[in-house]
Amino acid sequence: MALHGVRVVELAGLAPAPLCGMILADFGASVVRVDRTPHSAVSTDVQGRGKRSLALDLKRPLGSAALRRLSCAADVLIEPFRHGVMEKLGLGPDVLLQENPRLIYARLTGFGQTGKYANSAGHDINYLALSGVLSKMGRKDENPYAPLNLLADFAGGGVICALGIITALYERTKSGKGQIIDASMVEGVAYISSFLWKSQNLGLWNRPRGENMLDSGAPFYETYKTSDGKFMAVGAIEPQFYEQLIKGLGLDSDKLPSQLSFSDWPKMKKKFASIFAQKTQAEWCNIFDGTDACVTPVLSFDDVASHQHNKQRRSFIRNDQEEISPRPAPLLSRTPAVPSCKRDPFIGEHTEEVLLEYGFTKQEIAKLYSDKVIEIRKPKSNL
Repeated sequence: MALHGVRVVELAGLAPAPLCGMILADFGASVVRVDRTPHSAVSTDVQGRGKRSLALDLKRPLGSAALRRLSCAADVLIEPFRHGVMEKLGLGPDVLLQENPRLIYARLTGFGQTGKYANSAGHDINYLALSGVLSKMGRKDENPYAPLNLLADFAGGGVICALGIITALYERTKSGKGQIIDASMVEGVAYISSFLWKSQNLGLWNRPRGENMLDSGAPFYETYKTSDGKFMAVGAIEPQFYEQLIKGLGLDSDKLPSQLSFSDWPKMKKKFASIFAQKTQAEWCNIFDGTDACVTPVLSFDDVASHQHNKQRRSFIRNDQEEISPRPAPLLSRTPAVPSCKRDPFIGEHTEEVLLEYGFTKQEIAKLYSDKVIEIRKPKSNL
């Protein structure tokens, strides 16, 4: 795979950093997740695919020294803590990069390493708010609405951080030097929203929130409920696509207002809604599949893997626990990602294996174990 041979040490954290590590693992990197010890019985990382777990107490001098040794042999360190935490542990980038100048030290935080909020707690909705993006989201006459925790945590956080790591690894092939990545989720989600900023002069966002073409204002860019309680998604922006939408709905465009008559949008929404409510989702799929009306079913997690298009592309995979998840993307022609089908690792499951691989002797490992600096957890066999 594309990242085969790249060694990654990921310090266990909440959702964004685990996604970053999983992306690297999916594309072939050897990712070791450093879990805390003592720890809760269950890992909070549900994105542990392809990773191994080493349980280590970083607050103990021997624990921080062990991480320094790991970092000396690693290509990438993913650090998800608030600003200053690693420095207090003696594991800041100044220390680790001095010992391993080739290390890519990726710092993934909500607000970044500097600025007024650098030491503040926050979550996706706060980062989304500070980026300006949240102000654009939500329906007319309603409060701004955050779309789950997808945008700041995962898109602006995990994915952008992974992009930074890949970019730094490529640059290292020329310079031979590592560097520090300051991945701020506020800035990451703002960067992803560049189109919103750069399209302001196009007239797409001139009206109040919830009244524009792409923010639920337009009848031709909306979701509609079907007679069986499911939904269809409509995105017929271009005139030729809109005409096919109108045809599929059984309407005559000559008897309707202009597509871009803003004052008629609320009335047209009601008309479209009443028509969509007369047929089931499957019936609407029969009408619109194979057309360019840009009308598709809103699939549930239960249905998405069995949809014909997704089945043909093998877009979803199943692990050995029969859990379904998305296949890694994008698809590379020569060196595609081959995600692990094994269950996610238990905390401490690979502690001994990883330490041996990184140059620790069995005597050193035994000492760390007896001093309760590490935890070794062997899964019970199913007999």
